[in-house]
Amino acid sequence: MRFVTIEHAGRERPGILDGEDVVLLDAADLVSVIEAGPAALVAVRNEIADGERLPHASVRLCAPLRRFRRDVLCTGWNYWDHFEESKGKRDGQDVDRPEHPTFFTKGPDVVIGPYDEIAYDPAISAKWDYEAELALVIGKTGRSIPVADALDHVWGYTLANDVSQRDLQRQHGGQWLKGKSIDQTMPLGPWIVTADELGDPQDVHLQCLLNGVVMQDASTKQMAYDVATLISELSFGMTLRPGDLLLTGTPAGIGNAREPQVFLTEGDEVVTRADKLGELRNVLVRRELA
Repeated sequence: MRFVTIEHAGRERPGILDGEDVVLLDAADLVSVIEAGPAALVAVRNEIADGERLPHASVRLCAPLRRFRRDVLCTGWNYWDHFEESKGKRDGQDVDRPEHPTFFTKGPDVVIGPYDEIAYDPAISAKWDYEAELALVIGKTGRSIPVADALDHVWGYTLANDVSQRDLQRQHGGQWLKGKSIDQTMPLGPWIVTADELGDPQDVHLQCLLNGVVMQDASTKQMAYDVATLISELSFGMTLRPGDLLLTGTPAGIGNAREPQVFLTEGDEVVTRADKLGELRNVLVRRELA
């Protein structure tokens, strides 16, 4: 199933895509559905036949998740070709290949909808960069989750573009939080595909296009650490809860690593797409953030 959040009658409502329609759900938001567990999915299937329907083409899709209990969880350097392409371009912050996944977080106010405008302010940064990523949503509480059980804790998958400000990313002691947390800069969506429908998360074809030109093109098979390993390592001694969002890293092709470098600017259109997850389509629009 594909779950969405739409704008309807002046407020945001959760729904499910059914053919050309969106069936509205009797829930406060998608986090409520996720927290309710497997029984909620059974109830949703029953709602499809009798729920209020709206034509998909007539509604505005919002970010599928809008309520977060914590920061957005993220993975860095999870494709070795991306790790290698940036050698010598990290402004003196080069490190050896990590022996475990690298995690960081983003403030939740970064999140925007799948077709919303990305806020752009050159006073904030001179180095705006794109990062197409597979993201997952946790569906079951767990701590120190074994790799063999990790995928059982995934509720569904979606797309994200981890738009980053590379100069800010380097300016704060090597910590990435600041350079990854500028408001209104991370498109998410367009929907969440349930884990059973997506199937193998290591068999997703991921792309990023800038003004129609393919900049990133990879398979999640190329991940340094697969999704199950990410969940297991992140949860080691740390509880993951339903509704938590985890980005799984970006492949090679980022603007900062190119020769010459390519950075985003006002008016650019960035498309993030995957064969099983749809696409994000966003334009950078100048806003005062500083």
